[in-house]
Amino acid sequence: MKRIVYLILILIFITLVLKSCLKKDLGYDNDVYLDNFRPLEIVNYNFEKPKNVTINNIDYLQSRGEIGKFGGEIITSTIGEGPKTFNPFNANDNTSAQLANIMYDGLFTTDPYDGSIIPKLAKSIEILPDKKTYIIHIRHGIKWSDGREITADDVVFTYGTIIFGGFGDTATRDSLYIDGKLPSVEKIDDYTIKFVTPKPFAPFLRMLTTPIAPKHTFKTATDKGKNYFRSYLSTNAKPKDFVTSGAFKMVEYVPAQRVIYERNPNYYMIDKKGQKLPYLDKYIILIVGDLNNDTLKFEGLETDIVNLQGSMVARYRELEKHSDFKLYNLGPTTSTTFIVFNMNTRKNKEGKYYVNPIKQKWFSDSNFRSALDWAIDRENLVLNVLSGVGEPLYTAESISSIFLNKEIAKGHNQDINYAKELLKKSGFYLKNNKLYDKHNNRVEFELLTNAGNTQREATGVSIKEDLQKLGMKVNFKPIEFNALVSKLSNTYDWDVILIALTGNPLEPHSGHNVWTSDGALHLFNQRSDEDLKSSDKILPFEKELDKIFNQASLELDFNKRKTLYNKYQQIVAEENPVIYLYSPVNIIAIRKKFKNIYPTELGGALHNIEEVYID
Repeated sequence: MKRIVYLILILIFITLVLKSCLKKDLGYDNDVYLDNFRPLEIVNYNFEKPKNVTINNIDYLQSRGEIGKFGGEIITSTIGEGPKTFNPFNANDNTSAQLANIMYDGLFTTDPYDGSIIPKLAKSIEILPDKKTYIIHIRHGIKWSDGREITADDVVFTYGTIIFGGFGDTATRDSLYIDGKLPSVEKIDDYTIKFVTPKPFAPFLRMLTTPIAPKHTFKTATDKGKNYFRSYLSTNAKPKDFVTSGAFKMVEYVPAQRVIYERNPNYYMIDKKGQKLPYLDKYIILIVGDLNNDTLKFEGLETDIVNLQGSMVARYRELEKHSDFKLYNLGPTTSTTFIVFNMNTRKNKEGKYYVNPIKQKWFSDSNFRSALDWAIDRENLVLNVLSGVGEPLYTAESISSIFLNKEIAKGHNQDINYAKELLKKSGFYLKNNKLYDKHNNRVEFELLTNAGNTQREATGVSIKEDLQKLGMKVNFKPIEFNALVSKLSNTYDWDVILIALTGNPLEPHSGHNVWTSDGALHLFNQRSDEDLKSSDKILPFEKELDKIFNQASLELDFNKRKTLYNKYQQIVAEENPVIYLYSPVNIIAIRKKFKNIYPTELGGALHNIEEVYID
């Protein structure tokens, strides 16, 4: 008990420090680093901003860490069955996105130390007084992994053809619509691009962190059409054919086993001695299946880093005293774990509903959803699933978000009696401790999650037990992750799903695709293009969310945006199409032999992988 209390106190302290460091002034100026927008600072490593250094007419980006040594490898891991694609524009699951993004850099990135915007492929930016025009200068002389120069043509092709053209996953494109219009992108010269947004658009700079594609290879895929593009750089592709810009390039992929990357000799970052990075020769990622295997691999010295489940923390704190690893506490994760209801009224080609109409009516009943919200014991989940190393979650924004609605975040305790009263309001009744609807249908549904994630499996069991107190029969079923994603995005044949999404604590607009009614990740009420043409298919609270996200994206004043995003969190908490559960604390263990390790909440453990070296 003392251990749990101690860990909770650590969590509370970290959260208070985090909140006290937030800077609430959002604005624009012509400084590429936007120094007046530094909203997050968990740790202070006292680093200056990365510098641009020109050597022999090549514009390098200089690293911030200490000068290291070349050679060696780092071995990490990923949970699940492995990636579905290596194409960063097709990746709609976390594993695929993680593995693809290692190979491709964007114009800018988020500074992992303070949340500001810093350059990558871009060298500088000018934001004109109209706050709609962005002039971006990219680095001279930097190259793709095949030796071809990276130019403005690649940037214009990436945005104008791939993203704005709707190739692959359209989440980025959908988030860039401004009053129904997309920004324009224009090549000024080989190293200069101009973007113009229809109106001043607060999230735009964050959108410029999207990976840039090499036009000379990707154009072949776009020329063959969207269907072909979906299979481009699939897991069956040959890694030697990948042309990339990141610190590492893929050289081997063995399905369900490993992915191996080697250093990219053409990478554009250098250290303070002018030596080309990265330091490491190889970056290896093992595909380990589940969380237990992940831990076993680390303890068996097969991997060099591991994310710890709450139940492991106390033991690892003791092991750390006489071990070759060090623990890091990165504070609350930016991901949100939740259950989501399938309220979809769509039919398949045979004219049958994707969701049983009886169940769909339950899920579309706000009293039914709210009853589940009040019946779930989040405190118990934190205590028993996370071993106290976490915090209950009641909002659509993560605990670390600078836009967190603090009133909604206070939440409520479990109240079974109140949950039963809510069900009675909609005609549900108990008979022999079994719940029936007003049409005498037994309340029974399936709860799915991804197999191998032991935390989610334990969470599902706990939720099932909580809902039994209401007389509901919940058939809890963990399934393979890719099968789960397919149900969510393709077949729509599911009742309730337990899953998590990674959020952006600096920009709620990253959730645009989840909350707007036409969003590709609008999981709880996905509709066909034909359905979206009819406004009567959109629920009243969905229309309100559409309005809020549109208004907030066009508002540059932080406090006014905060008010709007507070309202969206309130609507979600009242309507409960998604019920949020908990936020774990992100605690990792890393071998002490690795140097230039500066983990942060925003960047994780290896945000500066190009600087990491072995002592």
